[in-house]
Amino acid sequence: MSGPGPVAVGAPILMQFDDNSLLPILFGEHDQHLARIEQRLGVSLISRGNRLAIEGPAGSQEMARATLNALYDRLRHGRPVGGAEVDAALRMAVAGGDPASPAGAETAAKGAGRDPLARFVGADFSIVTRKRHIFPRSPTQTAYIRALQEHELVFGLGPAGTGKTYLAVAMAVAMMLAGRVDRIILSRPAVEAGERLGYLPGDLREKVDPYLRPLYDALYDMLPADQVAKRLASGEIEIAPLAFMRGRTLANSFVILDEAQNTTPVQMKMFLTRLGENGRMVVTGDPSQVDLPRGAVSGLSEAQEILRRVEGVAFIRFTDKDVVRHPMVTRIVRAYEAAENPPLDLGDGKNAR
Repeated sequence: MSGPGPVAVGAPILMQFDDNSLLPILFGEHDQHLARIEQRLGVSLISRGNRLAIEGPAGSQEMARATLNALYDRLRHGRPVGGAEVDAALRMAVAGGDPASPAGAETAAKGAGRDPLARFVGADFSIVTRKRHIFPRSPTQTAYIRALQEHELVFGLGPAGTGKTYLAVAMAVAMMLAGRVDRIILSRPAVEAGERLGYLPGDLREKVDPYLRPLYDALYDMLPADQVAKRLASGEIEIAPLAFMRGRTLANSFVILDEAQNTTPVQMKMFLTRLGENGRMVVTGDPSQVDLPRGAVSGLSEAQEILRRVEGVAFIRFTDKDVVRHPMVTRIVRAYEAAENPPLDLGDGKNAR
């Protein structure tokens, strides 16, 4: 059987940029942003003054041009461009580069549109807080932000580093600042302590803070420290272990349950039924990282089955392609997935997935 044919190399694509003052930021220090694009897409980028030539496979050339245009437009709109933004634009370009491909079809199915880069440049799906103006960094993040804007109950499912909790906290802060909700309530199951925190030293806050620290970190990214302290003291923002949600009705509140894979079915039902008038709920978790005792059923897994056809509930599923932390995190996630799903031994010396 012959292998795939040679990759078609397109004629060089020439780009010209009107504002020379933006090019040092666009290209990056020592052209590191251009090098990043070259490495990811397998193209060659040659700059001369305000002109740039793109050489390489035809499809990759178009993705490189789309990436550079999107980043340049961001700069023209006064928005920052750094390594994270370059990675985000590349992720969007690859996902939307071929609408007929699985990635392109998945992007369209998730409602991000056929041009994810347009969402990256524009403000349709951005989140504005006191300290940050947050844009989606993958097609799935675009779909997630849209779901957070439009649905009362959203499930964000997938591996670490995909922005599930961070974006949910950002949306909660934005809605509180806009007066759309009165309170933010952030919760996690304290599974590591078995919900029995008595043996730990200190008062209640000192006992539970280690398990809730990621939620505090996200808040401090969105609001000045004095505002976080003031709102925590007034009760406008509340951070509490899941066990403290029982018996409450949470009206006019944006409620986030993080690490939901570590809830039991009873806990999950208890939490979901706390939703009150003019309330919003977001449930985030990684179904592959359950810390419950062996054999215990995850409330998150059960909720996916029970609620999948319920009107008004949105499920957004992230994959390793959506990891927006350090690129090493993506490689780690994929390595663990490969180890957990080894090739099948067919007994004839060949393996199959």
